[in-house]
Amino acid sequence: MATRSRRVGDLAKALARVAPPALAAEWDNVGLLIGDPGSSCDRVLLTIDLTDAVAAEACALKVGAIIAYHPPIFHPIKKLVAHEPSTAALYRVARAGIAVLSPHTALDAVAGGINDWLAEGIGDGDVRPLEPYSALANRESFKIVSFAPPEAVDRIRGAMSVAGAGRIGEYSQCSQSFAIDGTFFASVTSRPRVGHRGRLERVSEQRIEMVASPKALPAALAALRAAHPYETPAIEVHALAAQPSAREGQGRLLRLSRPASATEIARRLRKHLGARRLECAAPPESKQMQHETIGLCAGSGMSLFSAAADGGATLFFTGEAKHHDQLAVIARGCTLLLCGHTVSERGYLPRLAERVARFVPGIAFTLSQEDGHPLVDA
Repeated sequence: MATRSRRVGDLAKALARVAPPALAAEWDNVGLLIGDPGSSCDRVLLTIDLTDAVAAEACALKVGAIIAYHPPIFHPIKKLVAHEPSTAALYRVARAGIAVLSPHTALDAVAGGINDWLAEGIGDGDVRPLEPYSALANRESFKIVSFAPPEAVDRIRGAMSVAGAGRIGEYSQCSQSFAIDGTFFASVTSRPRVGHRGRLERVSEQRIEMVASPKALPAALAALRAAHPYETPAIEVHALAAQPSAREGQGRLLRLSRPASATEIARRLRKHLGARRLECAAPPESKQMQHETIGLCAGSGMSLFSAAADGGATLFFTGEAKHHDQLAVIARGCTLLLCGHTVSERGYLPRLAERVARFVPGIAFTLSQEDGHPLVDA
C-alpha cells in the first residue's frame, strides 16, 4: 500500500507528540514558526541553529521543512528582509517555501528527551526533574463533595457519572464514599426527609466525592441535586491544584547507582557527546570526591543549579556558564562540568529524527552538515 503524501501539518503533529508544546518553558517559542500546514513535505532537515549556511543547505536539498532545535524566531521581529543578518536566513527559507519548526525546551522537558539522554551518558540511577512540570488534567479540575443517606449513594453516583463526573484518565464512574455522622436543625417551614422540624437531629450518612471537568461541572451538580433525596443537600465544590510530574520538567537530578569521580563522569560524557574536551570548575578539596547525586541541564542551565544543590547534587553539568556562576558553584562546594552550549544538545538530533519518523512514515530526515558549534580551536 502506497504511503499518502505528507504535509507540514503532519510533521507538526508528529513533533508535538514527541515534544508536547505544553511542556515548554513559558518564555519559549515552539511548534510551527514558519510555513503552511497544508504544504507538501517529503524531506526534513534537522539542525540545532538555523544559520545562513544551514538555510543555504536546506534550499540546495529542496527540503519541505527544517526542525531547528533553537527557535529562530524568539524575540519579536519588526521586519523580515534579506539584507539584515538577523533575518536573512529566515527570509531565505520563507521565500523558498520551507517550513520551520522548533521543539526547544519542550524536548528538554519531555520524558526521553534531551535531558534524559544526557543522564544516560552519565550512568545508571534514579532520575527526576529539577523543575517538575505541573499539569491539571482537564477532567479532574474540580472535586464535588456531598453527603447522603447510604441507600442513595449508588443512585447519586450513577446520575453524576452519566453527567460526566468521575472520569480519571481512562476510567469512568470513579468515586469515594465513607460513613460519617451528620447533624441538622430543620426550621419550622422546612420539609425534612428524615427527622423532625424544630430540633437538632443526628443522622448516619455517606460522604461521596467525585471529580469533574469545567465543562461537566454544571451538569454534574444538576444531576446530584436531582438524584439526592434531601430537600437541600450539602454540596461542596473544590478547585484542585496541578500535580507535579514525576518524569517531565526542566533539568534532571540523577542519583547514580554507583558514585563516580568527576574525572570518570567527564570521560563518560565526552564519549556520549562525541566531545573532545570538557571544562571543569571545582574546589581543590573535591578532587578525590565520589559523586552520587548529579544535577544537569542541556544548553545554558545555570538557573537550575540552586535547585540541584538543594536536592543534594555535588556536581552540576550543563553546556555553558558565566564566570561569576562558575565561582558561585565552587563557593557552594560543588563541581561544575561544561561542554559547550550546543555540544550538550546536538548529539540528540539522530534520536529526535528516529522518534518523529515513527509518526510520519514517508518523510525522510537528514541531519545538517553545516550545523556546528560556533567555537573552534584557534
